[in-house]
Amino acid sequence: MCGIVGIVSPEPVNQQVYDALLLLQHRGQDSTGIATADGSTFHIHKAKGQVREAFRTRDMRSLLGKMGLGHVRYATKGVADNEQEAQPFYVNAPYGIILVHNGNLTNTRELADDLFHIDRRHVNSTSDTEMLLNVLATELQSQITGLELDPDQVFTAVSQVHERVEGSYAAIAMIAGHGLLAFRDPFGIRPLILGRRSAGFVGDEWIVTSESLVLESAGYDVVREVAPGEAIFITTSGEMYSRQCAKNPRLVPCSFEYVYLARPDSVMNGISVYEARLRLGDKLAGTIAEHTPMGDIDVVMPIPDSSRPAAMQVAQKLGIEYREGFYKNRYVGRTFIMPGQAQRKKSVRQKLNAMSTEFKGKNILIVDDSIVRGTTSKEIVDMARAAGANKVTFTSAAPPVRYPHVYGINMPSRSELVAHNRKIPEIARELGADRLIYQEVEDMKQAIIQGSSVTDLEMSCFTGDYVTGTVTPEYLDWVERNQLS
Repeated sequence: MCGIVGIVSPEPVNQQVYDALLLLQHRGQDSTGIATADGSTFHIHKAKGQVREAFRTRDMRSLLGKMGLGHVRYATKGVADNEQEAQPFYVNAPYGIILVHNGNLTNTRELADDLFHIDRRHVNSTSDTEMLLNVLATELQSQITGLELDPDQVFTAVSQVHERVEGSYAAIAMIAGHGLLAFRDPFGIRPLILGRRSAGFVGDEWIVTSESLVLESAGYDVVREVAPGEAIFITTSGEMYSRQCAKNPRLVPCSFEYVYLARPDSVMNGISVYEARLRLGDKLAGTIAEHTPMGDIDVVMPIPDSSRPAAMQVAQKLGIEYREGFYKNRYVGRTFIMPGQAQRKKSVRQKLNAMSTEFKGKNILIVDDSIVRGTTSKEIVDMARAAGANKVTFTSAAPPVRYPHVYGINMPSRSELVAHNRKIPEIARELGADRLIYQEVEDMKQAIIQGSSVTDLEMSCFTGDYVTGTVTPEYLDWVERNQLS
């Protein structure tokens, strides 16, 4: 999971890109980068850390140009603390291309062989983004027949990328002197949305980004979601072209975006993230009522912030008092997307504090958005007991995470997942909870897609069914051997 943005404007874009990345910071905290195009000249700055730490005034002044893109990284491939793997990536031919990418490619072994032995291209990192860039550059080079580059050639190149690349990818690229290219994988697993606003007499400004809240904050009108398999090409003069570049596109967005990753004030694929989380709470309340004597719960508490909408609905549906017992330190990042288990565990107690006046002598029902490794959940149960809770019922607005996620979320190892090969009572003992209740898979699906045109979701970490059809047990074994989370 990462956050990406690209902008074409009649005015300098450096500040716009920076502001967009601030709004996307929840999608990645490992590193960040901005690239701009001033005519045919690229300017790039990237660094480890969060957006406010990475860019100084001198950096912003050097980012000249009226076309730009940016990235916030949450490492799911490569090494989190390697600044060389921060995005964007650059190749100098054809024309010069800079690219940012959100997602995970699942055929990197085959791509690495092809890039070296067939395409004769050198990849300087373990990042699958650099591979994607080189595949795009190779296919674009093969389409060029003259001096000029036209949208048809660009779209044909993207069609070839879809043929060669497997996995999830929402990507934005700048082609020096020509324009901005954005495309989405044929299943639309990772989000991408297109916006436009009027710049008066000088023309229109265009933006493509991961979440709709960026458009709303900057006063852009939502044009539409970039469709699965579609490519958007915006020239430096602001002309927009689009084409479906995949043979059999099908929208199957990632369910975890709605459960945890996205900000609640975003709308993705026509679904309000906030309203989806409210419905997740409604569904969860029904399951809780089936498995828990109502006299056994005194208060409902959320783990701030992403589980708050679901917790409010649970309390309302069950007629139980809603209380905020955990205070969040907002200067600590999201623990799930921190690199390394030791760092995650340390950060839980830095991030949350249990107020004893809300816990002492009470039977607490805690609502979290999900339980992945169990690190945060176990610490929270311990904190509740230390604050004086009588009984702790722990609930998850998502089903048990039993399988690796290979499409852009850092869950590569089955052994790390607390629910893998464990029954729910066993997980409850592992977490130290008196009772543990999960959302049902079908309830989660219906809660998210209700009232929308979306008919299916990417739910592999809950079900073990991988939508691209190319993820084998051998591949999962290889990922576990070669990638730490």
